Amino acid sequence: MSTSTASVSTPTKPVNPKGRVIMASLIGTTIEFYDFYVYATAAVLVFPHLFFPTGNETTALLASFAVFGAAMVARPIGALFFGHFGDRKGRKATLVGALLIMGIATFLIGLLPTYEMIGWWAPFMLVILRLAQGFALGGEWSGAALVATENAPAGKRAWYGTFPQVGAPLGFIIANGLFLGLALALPSTDPTRPSEAFLEWAWRIPFLFSAVMVIVGLWVRLRLVESEVFTQVVTAKRVEKLPLAAVFKSNWRELILGTFTMLATYVLFYLMTTFTLGYGRAATDAPVPGLGFTYNNFILMMILGVVFFGIFTLASGPWADRHGRRKTLIIVTLAIVVFGLLFVPLLGAGFPGVMLFLIVGFSLMGMTFGPMGALLPELFPTSVRYTGSAFAYNMSSILGAAVAPFIAIWLWTLGGGSPFWVGIYLSVMAVITLIALILSRETKDLDLHR
Repeated sequence: MSTSTASVSTPTKPVNPKGRVIMASLIGTTIEFYDFYVYATAAVLVFPHLFFPTGNETTALLASFAVFGAAMVARPIGALFFGHFGDRKGRKATLVGALLIMGIATFLIGLLPTYEMIGWWAPFMLVILRLAQGFALGGEWSGAALVATENAPAGKRAWYGTFPQVGAPLGFIIANGLFLGLALALPSTDPTRPSEAFLEWAWRIPFLFSAVMVIVGLWVRLRLVESEVFTQVVTAKRVEKLPLAAVFKSNWRELILGTFTMLATYVLFYLMTTFTLGYGRAATDAPVPGLGFTYNNFILMMILGVVFFGIFTLASGPWADRHGRRKTLIIVTLAIVVFGLLFVPLLGAGFPGVMLFLIVGFSLMGMTFGPMGALLPELFPTSVRYTGSAFAYNMSSILGAAVAPFIAIWLWTLGGGSPFWVGIYLSVMAVITLIALILSRETKDLDLHR
């Protein structure tokens, strides 16, 4: 009788089931990356025509990419904001807030008037909403990675950490699949630009569709409970009043190494998803020539490549759990250095070479991106883990992703249409990451409860 009473009255700790952890970390990043890819695709396909009508195609594309890069500047600010509250108040509420901001900003982009309607107010409002997207994504990734890794079973942190990473290829496939469907439904007679119907109204649909995905994501995340790792910090009264000050004081080395460890990943990520789309679609007889593929054909090729991105992201988790994060990433980064030197022969070999380029590039992307979901959180103690991992991840976005498309187009122009210097740029960034990895320590066996 007493035993029964004791068992009934003893409180039990809320536990996040495996399926809930995976879905909460996966669906949020899928939505966030979907929103980002929708903008990235529109930055190449739509915005140069509707928001930056300079009369020069290259200048318009550069202006569109500049706004694309502006969001990366907002990401560290978002990382500090969400990191502060994530380390003080918990991961759940912070993740819900990040998802809401991203979804609202993306939805509003779908309602914006164009340059023809209101002049320069149109790109100005686009910049503001793009900054809001960057601010939200600054807090999203780290929170999702912490949900996955802090709830992971022993010895499987890298495997669990790949689930928020898989949101990137899934978001790409959904966003570009939707754009492709619209392009097929509203075909253009001019291969260099979308149809008039597409430019008038259809481009808005992927942005507005974000609202549906956000509702699903909120439903999943609101069912989460805080991880035992974080609740122990709260119970022990070890919550930092100023997580940013604490991480700069005690973990500045990890911040620097984490930032540069992500550098090659970011440069490769945005070269493969953003620059490649512009280069693949550019006419072979343009002032700055490209590959001359139609949008429909090239986006299908990219989607096939992104399938390999997803496969190798998941494959990288068990590999990093078995062999370690550092060893895995050193091998992959060396492969990225070599890949950068192969841009010209691969992209100059016609359809088979371009397809091989996309498959190899996206496969390497998966292998370098996957382990980051565990590596960056493992660098920092629980009391500053959200702030530290978010800041390192998003500072790298400025050094890598914010400037990568812009630098790539400049180097493409400098090479007279040849991607040679773009590949060299990637290889140089990979060498910097390689140095950071060599200076780092292995984190596979570190205790997250520290």
